[in-house]
Amino acid sequence: MRQMKDSGVEWLGEIPADWALRQAGQLADQTKMPNEGMAETNLLSLSYGKVKRRDINATDGLLPDSFETYNIIEPDDIVLRFTDLQNDQKSLRVGRATERGIITSAYVTVRPFDPSCSRFMYYALHSYDLCKGFYGMGAGVRQGLKWQEARYILLPWPDKDEQTRIADFLDAKCAEIDRAVSAAEQSIQEYKAYKSSVIFQAVAKGLDPTAPMKDSGLEWIGSTPMHWDVLEQKWLMRKVKSICEKWQGESVLSLTTNGVIVRDIESGKGKFPASFDGYQYINDGNLVLCLFDIDVTPRCVGLAGQSGVISPAYSQFVMLGCANARFYDYYLRAMDDRKLYLGLTSTMRHSFTADVFGLIRALRPPMEEQIAIADFLDAKCSEIDRLVKAKQAIIDELKSYKQSLIYEAVTGKLEV
Repeated sequence: MRQMKDSGVEWLGEIPADWALRQAGQLADQTKMPNEGMAETNLLSLSYGKVKRRDINATDGLLPDSFETYNIIEPDDIVLRFTDLQNDQKSLRVGRATERGIITSAYVTVRPFDPSCSRFMYYALHSYDLCKGFYGMGAGVRQGLKWQEARYILLPWPDKDEQTRIADFLDAKCAEIDRAVSAAEQSIQEYKAYKSSVIFQAVAKGLDPTAPMKDSGLEWIGSTPMHWDVLEQKWLMRKVKSICEKWQGESVLSLTTNGVIVRDIESGKGKFPASFDGYQYINDGNLVLCLFDIDVTPRCVGLAGQSGVISPAYSQFVMLGCANARFYDYYLRAMDDRKLYLGLTSTMRHSFTADVFGLIRALRPPMEEQIAIADFLDAKCSEIDRLVKAKQAIIDELKSYKQSLIYEAVTGKLEV
Protein backbone atom coordinates (compact mmCIF):
# COMPACT_ATOMS: atom_id res chain seq x y z
CA MET A 1 0.00 0.00 0.00
CA ARG A 2 1.62 3.23 -1.11
CA GLN A 3 1.89 6.15 1.29
CA MET A 4 -0.44 9.06 0.59
CA LYS A 5 -0.45 12.72 1.58
CA ASP A 6 -2.99 15.52 1.56
CA SER A 7 -2.35 17.54 -1.59
CA GLY A 8 -3.99 20.65 -0.16
CA VAL A 9 -5.89 20.94 -3.46
CA GLU A 10 -9.63 20.36 -3.18
CA TRP A 11 -10.19 18.57 -6.47
CA LEU A 12 -7.22 16.26 -5.93
CA GLY A 13 -7.60 15.24 -2.30
CA GLU A 14 -4.85 12.78 -1.37
CA ILE A 15 -2.02 11.97 -3.76
CA PRO A 16 1.02 9.68 -3.38
CA ALA A 17 3.59 11.02 -0.92
CA ASP A 18 6.36 11.03 -3.56
CA TRP A 19 4.35 12.99 -6.13
CA ALA A 20 4.80 16.72 -6.68
CA LEU A 21 2.36 19.48 -7.60
CA ARG A 22 2.98 21.66 -10.63
CA GLN A 23 1.20 24.68 -12.01
CA ALA A 24 -0.04 24.08 -15.57
CA GLY A 25 2.04 27.07 -16.70
CA GLN A 26 5.20 25.33 -15.45
CA LEU A 27 4.50 22.43 -17.80
CA ALA A 28 3.28 24.07 -21.00
CA ASP A 29 2.77 27.43 -22.65
CA GLN A 30 0.26 28.79 -25.12
CA THR A 31 1.17 28.52 -28.78
CA LYS A 32 -0.24 30.61 -31.62
CA MET A 33 0.69 30.00 -35.24
CA PRO A 34 -1.83 31.56 -37.68
CA ASN A 35 -2.44 29.61 -40.86
CA GLU A 36 -1.18 32.38 -43.12
CA GLY A 37 -1.49 31.71 -46.83
CA MET A 38 -3.44 28.49 -46.09
CA ALA A 39 -0.17 26.68 -45.42
CA GLU A 40 -2.09 23.84 -43.75
CA THR A 41 -5.43 22.35 -44.85
CA ASN A 42 -5.90 19.45 -42.41
CA LEU A 43 -8.91 20.76 -40.50
CA LEU A 44 -9.27 19.61 -36.89
CA SER A 45 -11.96 20.15 -34.27
CA LEU A 46 -12.40 19.50 -30.55
CA SER A 47 -15.36 17.14 -30.18
CA TYR A 48 -16.37 15.24 -27.03
CA GLY A 49 -12.88 15.48 -25.56
CA LYS A 50 -11.07 14.36 -28.71
CA VAL A 51 -9.28 16.33 -31.43
CA LYS A 52 -10.72 14.92 -34.65
CA ARG A 53 -10.43 15.54 -38.37
CA ARG A 54 -13.12 17.46 -40.22
CA ASP A 55 -13.74 17.76 -43.94
CA ILE A 56 -12.56 21.24 -44.90
CA ASN A 57 -14.79 21.09 -48.00
CA ALA A 58 -17.96 20.08 -46.14
CA THR A 59 -21.03 22.18 -46.79
CA ASP A 60 -22.75 21.36 -43.51
CA GLY A 61 -21.87 22.93 -40.19
CA LEU A 62 -20.57 26.41 -39.43
CA LEU A 63 -17.29 26.97 -41.26
CA PRO A 64 -15.61 30.31 -42.03
CA ASP A 65 -14.98 31.77 -45.47
CA SER A 66 -11.23 31.58 -44.80
CA PHE A 67 -9.10 29.37 -42.54
CA GLU A 68 -6.15 31.80 -42.45
CA THR A 69 -7.11 32.93 -38.93
CA TYR A 70 -7.06 29.32 -37.69
CA ASN A 71 -4.05 28.16 -35.66
CA ILE A 72 -1.62 25.47 -36.80
CA ILE A 73 -1.19 22.81 -34.11
CA GLU A 74 1.24 19.93 -33.79
CA PRO A 75 1.05 16.41 -32.34
CA ASP A 76 1.08 16.48 -28.49
CA ASP A 77 -0.43 19.98 -28.33
CA ILE A 78 -3.30 20.26 -25.86
CA VAL A 79 -6.47 22.06 -26.97
CA LEU A 80 -8.74 23.81 -24.44
CA ARG A 81 -12.22 25.25 -25.03
CA PHE A 82 -12.45 28.14 -22.58
CA THR A 83 -15.84 29.61 -23.53
CA ASP A 84 -19.27 29.30 -21.90
CA LEU A 85 -17.69 28.10 -18.67
CA GLN A 86 -20.89 28.81 -16.76
CA ASN A 87 -22.47 25.84 -18.57
CA ASP A 88 -21.47 22.74 -16.61
CA GLN A 89 -23.13 20.54 -19.26
CA LYS A 90 -20.28 21.34 -21.65
CA SER A 91 -17.51 19.37 -20.00
CA LEU A 92 -14.99 17.53 -22.18
CA ARG A 93 -13.28 20.85 -22.85
CA VAL A 94 -9.83 19.31 -23.16
CA GLY A 95 -8.35 17.43 -26.11
CA ARG A 96 -4.94 16.32 -27.30
CA ALA A 97 -3.70 16.55 -30.89
CA THR A 98 -2.18 13.45 -32.45
CA GLU A 99 -1.43 15.03 -35.84
CA ARG A 100 -0.53 18.37 -37.41
CA GLY A 101 -3.46 20.47 -38.59
CA ILE A 102 -5.43 23.67 -38.09
CA ILE A 103 -8.03 24.46 -35.46
CA THR A 104 -10.15 27.50 -34.68
CA SER A 105 -8.35 30.27 -32.81
CA ALA A 106 -11.36 30.44 -30.49
CA TYR A 107 -9.70 27.53 -28.66
CA VAL A 108 -6.60 27.90 -26.50
CA THR A 109 -3.74 25.65 -27.62
CA VAL A 110 -0.84 24.89 -25.27
CA ARG A 111 2.37 23.01 -26.02
CA PRO A 112 4.04 20.98 -23.26
CA PHE A 113 7.71 21.86 -22.73
CA ASP A 114 8.40 18.10 -22.69
CA PRO A 115 6.32 16.36 -25.39
CA SER A 116 6.74 13.01 -23.62
CA CYS A 117 4.63 14.40 -20.75
CA SER A 118 1.79 15.45 -23.07
CA ARG A 119 -0.42 12.40 -22.52
CA PHE A 120 -0.31 12.55 -18.73
CA MET A 121 -0.89 16.31 -18.71
CA TYR A 122 -3.87 15.82 -21.00
CA TYR A 123 -5.39 13.21 -18.67
CA ALA A 124 -4.76 15.44 -15.64
CA LEU A 125 -6.45 18.46 -17.26
CA HIS A 126 -9.22 16.21 -18.56
CA SER A 127 -9.84 14.95 -15.02
CA TYR A 128 -9.86 18.53 -13.72
CA ASP A 129 -12.49 19.30 -16.34
CA LEU A 130 -14.59 16.27 -15.37
CA CYS A 131 -14.47 17.45 -11.75
CA LYS A 132 -16.08 20.71 -13.00
CA GLY A 133 -12.86 22.56 -12.27
CA PHE A 134 -13.33 25.04 -15.10
CA TYR A 135 -16.97 25.64 -14.20
CA GLY A 136 -17.50 29.25 -13.14
CA MET A 137 -13.85 30.28 -13.69
CA GLY A 138 -14.61 32.51 -16.67
CA ALA A 139 -15.47 36.19 -16.90
CA GLY A 140 -17.33 38.42 -19.32
CA VAL A 141 -20.47 37.84 -21.36
CA ARG A 142 -19.28 34.50 -22.74
CA GLN A 143 -17.69 33.41 -19.45
CA GLY A 144 -14.31 33.00 -21.13
CA LEU A 145 -10.92 32.16 -19.64
CA LYS A 146 -7.40 33.00 -20.77
CA TRP A 147 -4.32 30.82 -20.45
CA GLN A 148 -2.71 33.53 -18.29
CA GLU A 149 -5.39 32.70 -15.70
CA ALA A 150 -5.63 28.95 -16.27
CA ARG A 151 -1.85 28.49 -16.03
CA TYR A 152 -2.06 28.57 -12.24
CA ILE A 153 -4.17 25.38 -12.03
CA LEU A 154 -2.34 22.85 -9.86
CA LEU A 155 -1.83 19.38 -11.36
CA PRO A 156 -0.47 16.18 -9.80
CA TRP A 157 2.99 15.33 -11.14
CA PRO A 158 4.65 11.92 -10.66
CA ASP A 159 8.04 11.06 -12.13
CA LYS A 160 8.25 10.50 -15.87
CA ASP A 161 8.30 6.69 -15.70
CA GLU A 162 5.07 6.63 -13.70
CA GLN A 163 3.49 9.21 -16.00
CA THR A 164 4.20 6.89 -18.92
CA ARG A 165 2.77 3.85 -17.12
CA ILE A 166 -0.40 5.75 -16.19
CA ALA A 167 -0.83 7.17 -19.70
CA ASP A 168 -0.29 3.72 -21.29
CA PHE A 169 -2.80 2.18 -18.88
CA LEU A 170 -5.42 4.89 -19.54
CA ASP A 171 -4.89 4.80 -23.31
CA ALA A 172 -5.64 1.07 -23.34
CA LYS A 173 -8.52 1.15 -20.84
CA CYS A 174 -10.20 4.21 -22.34
CA ALA A 175 -9.97 2.75 -25.85
CA GLU A 176 -11.62 -0.42 -24.58
CA ILE A 177 -14.41 1.56 -22.88
CA ASP A 178 -14.87 3.78 -25.95
CA ARG A 179 -15.31 0.70 -28.14
CA ALA A 180 -17.99 -0.62 -25.79
CA VAL A 181 -19.74 2.77 -25.74
CA SER A 182 -19.57 2.99 -29.54
CA ALA A 183 -21.11 -0.49 -29.89
CA ALA A 184 -23.95 0.44 -27.51
CA GLU A 185 -24.54 3.72 -29.35
CA GLN A 186 -24.65 1.87 -32.66
CA SER A 187 -27.18 -0.52 -31.15
CA ILE A 188 -29.34 2.45 -30.09
CA GLN A 189 -29.26 3.83 -33.63
CA GLU A 190 -30.34 0.45 -34.95
CA TYR A 191 -33.22 0.32 -32.46
CA LYS A 192 -34.31 3.82 -33.52
CA ALA A 193 -34.16 2.90 -37.21
CA TYR A 194 -36.19 -0.23 -36.46
CA LYS A 195 -38.75 1.84 -34.54
CA SER A 196 -39.07 4.23 -37.48
CA SER A 197 -39.61 1.34 -39.90
CA VAL A 198 -42.24 -0.25 -37.62
CA ILE A 199 -44.14 3.05 -37.45
CA PHE A 200 -44.01 3.52 -41.23
CA GLN A 201 -45.12 -0.04 -41.95
CA ALA A 202 -48.10 0.24 -39.62
CA VAL A 203 -49.37 3.68 -40.70
CA ALA A 204 -48.79 3.06 -44.42
CA LYS A 205 -49.65 -0.64 -44.84
CA GLY A 206 -51.82 -1.46 -41.83
CA LEU A 207 -51.66 -4.51 -39.59
CA ASP A 208 -53.17 -7.09 -41.96
CA PRO A 209 -50.48 -8.39 -44.38
CA THR A 210 -53.18 -10.15 -46.44
CA ALA A 211 -55.22 -7.00 -47.15
CA PRO A 212 -55.67 -6.19 -50.88
CA MET A 213 -53.51 -3.21 -51.85
CA LYS A 214 -53.76 -0.27 -54.24
CA ASP A 215 -51.47 2.53 -55.38
CA SER A 216 -51.97 5.35 -52.88
CA GLY A 217 -50.82 8.07 -55.28
CA LEU A 218 -48.46 9.24 -52.54
CA GLU A 219 -44.84 8.72 -53.56
CA TRP A 220 -43.54 8.16 -50.03
CA ILE A 221 -46.27 5.63 -49.25
CA GLY A 222 -46.47 3.54 -52.41
CA SER A 223 -49.13 0.87 -52.07
CA THR A 224 -51.68 1.01 -49.25
CA PRO A 225 -54.74 -1.06 -48.26
CA MET A 226 -57.49 -0.93 -50.90
CA HIS A 227 -60.18 0.25 -48.46
CA TRP A 228 -58.18 3.20 -47.06
CA ASP A 229 -59.06 6.70 -48.27
CA VAL A 230 -56.64 9.39 -49.49
CA LEU A 231 -57.73 12.97 -48.81
CA GLU A 232 -56.36 16.39 -47.91
CA GLN A 233 -55.35 16.91 -44.30
CA LYS A 234 -57.79 19.78 -43.85
CA TRP A 235 -60.54 17.13 -43.72
CA LEU A 236 -58.72 15.38 -40.86
CA MET A 237 -57.69 18.23 -38.58
CA ARG A 238 -57.95 21.99 -38.18
CA LYS A 239 -55.74 24.55 -36.54
CA VAL A 240 -56.90 26.19 -33.31
CA LYS A 241 -55.34 28.92 -31.21
CA SER A 242 -56.36 30.48 -27.92
CA ILE A 243 -53.96 32.97 -26.36
CA CYS A 244 -53.30 32.97 -22.61
CA GLU A 245 -53.44 36.68 -21.85
CA LYS A 246 -52.35 36.19 -18.23
CA TRP A 247 -50.48 33.07 -17.14
CA GLN A 248 -52.00 31.57 -14.00
CA GLY A 249 -49.45 28.84 -13.30
CA GLU A 250 -50.63 26.35 -15.91
CA SER A 251 -48.18 23.60 -16.92
CA VAL A 252 -45.70 24.85 -19.51
CA LEU A 253 -45.28 22.39 -22.39
CA SER A 254 -42.72 22.15 -25.15
CA LEU A 255 -42.18 20.07 -28.30
CA THR A 256 -38.93 18.07 -28.06
CA THR A 257 -37.32 15.02 -29.63
CA ASN A 258 -39.18 13.02 -26.97
CA GLY A 259 -42.53 14.50 -27.97
CA VAL A 260 -44.54 17.08 -26.05
CA ILE A 261 -43.16 17.32 -22.52
CA VAL A 262 -43.86 19.38 -19.40
CA ARG A 263 -41.03 21.84 -18.75
CA ASP A 264 -39.52 22.03 -15.28
CA ILE A 265 -39.52 25.79 -14.80
CA GLU A 266 -38.45 25.51 -11.15
CA SER A 267 -35.05 23.99 -11.99
CA GLY A 268 -33.81 27.11 -13.76
CA LYS A 269 -32.33 24.96 -16.52
CA GLY A 270 -33.03 25.85 -20.12
CA LYS A 271 -34.21 29.07 -21.71
CA PHE A 272 -37.50 30.62 -20.64
CA PRO A 273 -39.15 33.92 -21.50
CA ALA A 274 -39.52 36.61 -18.86
CA SER A 275 -43.25 35.80 -18.77
CA PHE A 276 -45.58 33.13 -20.11
CA ASP A 277 -48.24 35.75 -20.79
CA GLY A 278 -49.08 35.51 -24.47
CA TYR A 279 -48.46 31.77 -24.70
CA GLN A 280 -51.30 29.73 -26.17
CA TYR A 281 -53.49 27.28 -24.31
CA ILE A 282 -53.10 23.68 -25.38
CA ASN A 283 -55.53 20.85 -24.74
CA ASP A 284 -54.83 17.22 -23.93
CA GLY A 285 -55.11 15.08 -27.07
CA ASN A 286 -54.31 17.82 -29.60
CA LEU A 287 -51.43 17.62 -32.06
CA VAL A 288 -48.56 20.10 -31.81
CA LEU A 289 -46.62 20.88 -34.96
CA CYS A 290 -43.58 23.02 -35.64
CA LEU A 291 -44.26 24.31 -39.16
CA PHE A 292 -41.24 26.62 -39.40
CA ASP A 293 -37.46 26.07 -39.70
CA ILE A 294 -38.26 22.47 -40.60
CA ASP A 295 -34.74 21.94 -41.94
CA VAL A 296 -33.17 22.43 -38.49
CA THR A 297 -35.97 21.27 -36.19
CA PRO A 298 -35.15 17.81 -34.75
CA ARG A 299 -38.83 16.87 -34.40
CA CYS A 300 -41.81 18.65 -35.92
CA VAL A 301 -44.79 16.77 -34.46
CA GLY A 302 -46.00 15.62 -31.06
CA LEU A 303 -49.16 14.75 -29.15
CA ALA A 304 -50.14 16.71 -26.05
CA GLY A 305 -50.60 14.33 -23.14
CA GLN A 306 -52.08 16.99 -20.87
CA SER A 307 -53.42 20.52 -20.98
CA GLY A 308 -51.33 23.61 -20.33
CA VAL A 309 -49.68 26.43 -22.26
CA ILE A 310 -47.13 26.29 -25.06
CA SER A 311 -45.24 28.75 -27.23
CA PRO A 312 -47.52 30.55 -29.70
CA ALA A 313 -44.96 29.80 -32.41
CA TYR A 314 -46.22 26.20 -32.54
CA SER A 315 -49.33 25.20 -34.49
CA GLN A 316 -52.00 23.29 -32.58
CA PHE A 317 -54.42 21.02 -34.41
CA VAL A 318 -57.64 19.52 -33.14
CA MET A 319 -58.78 16.32 -34.83
CA LEU A 320 -62.05 16.12 -36.72
CA GLY A 321 -64.49 13.25 -36.22
CA CYS A 322 -62.93 10.94 -38.80
CA ALA A 323 -59.40 11.13 -37.39
CA ASN A 324 -57.70 9.75 -34.29
CA ALA A 325 -54.97 11.95 -32.76
CA ARG A 326 -52.77 9.05 -31.67
CA PHE A 327 -52.80 7.53 -35.17
CA TYR A 328 -51.96 10.83 -36.87
CA ASP A 329 -49.24 11.55 -34.35
CA TYR A 330 -47.55 8.36 -35.62
CA TYR A 331 -48.49 9.06 -39.25
CA LEU A 332 -47.04 12.57 -39.26
CA ARG A 333 -44.02 11.34 -37.30
CA ALA A 334 -43.34 8.84 -40.09
CA MET A 335 -43.30 11.75 -42.55
CA ASP A 336 -41.10 13.77 -40.20
CA ASP A 337 -38.60 10.90 -39.79
CA ARG A 338 -38.10 10.89 -43.55
CA LYS A 339 -37.80 14.71 -43.71
CA LEU A 340 -40.63 14.75 -46.23
CA TYR A 341 -41.88 18.15 -45.10
CA LEU A 342 -38.72 19.74 -46.49
CA GLY A 343 -39.64 18.74 -50.03
CA LEU A 344 -43.09 20.26 -49.59
CA THR A 345 -41.97 23.74 -48.49
CA SER A 346 -40.83 26.53 -50.75
CA THR A 347 -40.14 29.39 -48.34
CA MET A 348 -36.69 30.54 -47.22
CA ARG A 349 -37.44 29.50 -43.62
CA HIS A 350 -38.75 26.11 -44.74
CA SER A 351 -42.14 26.80 -43.26
CA PHE A 352 -45.82 26.07 -43.88
CA THR A 353 -48.94 28.06 -43.34
CA ALA A 354 -51.77 26.06 -41.82
CA ASP A 355 -53.66 26.35 -45.12
CA VAL A 356 -50.79 24.90 -47.16
CA PHE A 357 -50.34 22.15 -44.57
CA GLY A 358 -54.03 21.36 -44.90
CA LEU A 359 -53.67 20.75 -48.64
CA ILE A 360 -51.19 17.90 -48.19
CA ARG A 361 -52.84 14.59 -49.01
CA ALA A 362 -52.81 11.85 -46.39
CA LEU A 363 -54.13 8.36 -45.75
CA ARG A 364 -57.31 7.77 -43.75
CA PRO A 365 -57.95 4.21 -42.54
CA PRO A 366 -61.32 3.42 -40.96
CA MET A 367 -61.51 4.71 -37.38
CA GLU A 368 -61.36 1.24 -35.79
CA GLU A 369 -58.13 0.53 -37.70
CA GLN A 370 -56.65 3.87 -36.70
CA ILE A 371 -57.21 2.99 -33.05
CA ALA A 372 -55.90 -0.57 -33.48
CA ILE A 373 -52.74 0.72 -35.21
CA ALA A 374 -52.18 3.33 -32.49
CA ASP A 375 -52.60 0.66 -29.78
CA PHE A 376 -50.16 -1.63 -31.57
CA LEU A 377 -47.57 1.15 -31.97
CA ASP A 378 -47.95 2.32 -28.38
CA ALA A 379 -47.05 -1.18 -27.19
CA LYS A 380 -44.31 -1.80 -29.78
CA CYS A 381 -42.65 1.59 -29.38
CA SER A 382 -42.70 1.27 -25.59
CA GLU A 383 -40.91 -2.06 -25.93
CA ILE A 384 -38.25 -0.55 -28.19
CA ASP A 385 -37.90 2.49 -25.92
CA ARG A 386 -37.23 0.19 -22.96
CA LEU A 387 -34.41 -1.48 -24.93
CA VAL A 388 -32.97 1.92 -25.85
CA LYS A 389 -33.18 3.04 -22.22
CA ALA A 390 -31.33 -0.11 -21.10
CA LYS A 391 -28.56 0.52 -23.65
CA GLN A 392 -28.35 4.16 -22.59
CA ALA A 393 -27.98 3.08 -18.97
CA ILE A 394 -25.01 0.92 -20.01
CA ILE A 395 -23.47 3.88 -21.85
CA ASP A 396 -23.93 6.17 -18.83
CA GLU A 397 -22.38 3.57 -16.54
CA LEU A 398 -19.40 3.06 -18.85
CA LYS A 399 -18.80 6.81 -19.16
CA SER A 400 -19.03 7.23 -15.39
CA TYR A 401 -16.57 4.35 -14.92
CA LYS A 402 -14.19 5.93 -17.43
CA GLN A 403 -14.29 9.27 -15.61
CA SER A 404 -13.66 7.57 -12.28
CA LEU A 405 -10.82 5.51 -13.74
CA ILE A 406 -9.06 8.57 -15.15
CA TYR A 407 -9.42 10.47 -11.87
CA GLU A 408 -8.22 7.56 -9.73
CA ALA A 409 -5.20 6.99 -11.99
CA VAL A 410 -4.01 10.58 -12.43
CA THR A 411 -4.32 11.30 -8.70
CA GLY A 412 -2.46 8.11 -7.76
CA LYS A 413 -5.37 6.62 -5.83
CA LEU A 414 -5.28 3.69 -8.26
CA GLU A 415 -1.76 2.35 -8.44
CA VAL A 416 -0.79 1.38 -11.98
